Amino acid sequence: MNNATRTPLDVARWHWQHGPIDLILGADGEPSAVQAAYEVCWARFVDVLPELVGELALLRQPVPSNAAQGDCALKGPVGRRMWSACHPHRARYITPMAAVAGSVADELITAFAREGISRAFINNGGDIALYLTERQQYRVGVFADLAALSGARLSGDQTLDANLTLDAVMPTRGVATSGWRGRSFSLGIADSVTVLARNAATADAAATMIANAVDLDHAGIVRRPASSLKDDSDLGDMLVTVDVPSLPQPLIDFALARGVDAAQRLQEQGLIEGAALFLQGRVRVAGGTCRNGALFAQRAQITTEAPCSRYAAC
Repeated sequence: MNNATRTPLDVARWHWQHGPIDLILGADGEPSAVQAAYEVCWARFVDVLPELVGELALLRQPVPSNAAQGDCALKGPVGRRMWSACHPHRARYITPMAAVAGSVADELITAFAREGISRAFINNGGDIALYLTERQQYRVGVFADLAALSGARLSGDQTLDANLTLDAVMPTRGVATSGWRGRSFSLGIADSVTVLARNAATADAAATMIANAVDLDHAGIVRRPASSLKDDSDLGDMLVTVDVPSLPQPLIDFALARGVDAAQRLQEQGLIEGAALFLQGRVRVAGGTCRNGALFAQRAQITTEAPCSRYAAC
């Protein structure tokens, strides 16, 4: 297993990597407190991947549809967080791996919940955990085309498909994105689905399920068994989307409506605060409003403060 690495990006941000875990993180506050938080976070970070690998076989098993909340057999705190985030979706096929990125971010953000830290973020491949104290906020940018983001980092001033401002009075502390164009497999055809929730693990699992729901039958959609694309995929032989042709407008609207229905059900259950669903230039928003007005503002260009990694929302 490769050693963990950390590289400063500027005075306020770091890039940390350990195997497949690829983080951009930053914090503001008293310098001594920020430095202490980074060191505590780093000490935890280097242990996360070995812990997950040690329970990988269990993490790739679906959450049983009849499982009670206390039935989790996992031992590690990140693995248990993953399982708990996926448990509400157990009526459909879901494994704890659906919440791995968000759960790692949630585990690490706790290091910054200390005196002297005003705000912090951890962006794990586009799934983001936030820490905000009173009167603090982050602006977060959303990119619909996940494929365009893979392979290169962004300058920070790209034209965004949506942006939102999250402040301390809001309950949202997690943002996650899923879609067939991203680095993980999807059963649906959404270019991307970005979800807001009270933590990143919950947002991660919900984004996976909503993106799966943006779907329809069409002869031009290409699907392949997940196992034929990645031999150790937790999805086994389930068919995942590998290509989507240009679709007529009524079909785009139909697929998005199915996703919105799924998102609204999750919001009614109190699992998410809002979601933005993107498919071939069309967008639908479920929830995501507050007394400050709409959280999602479309087609804006901003400089984001919780900066992008390679993959998704930033």
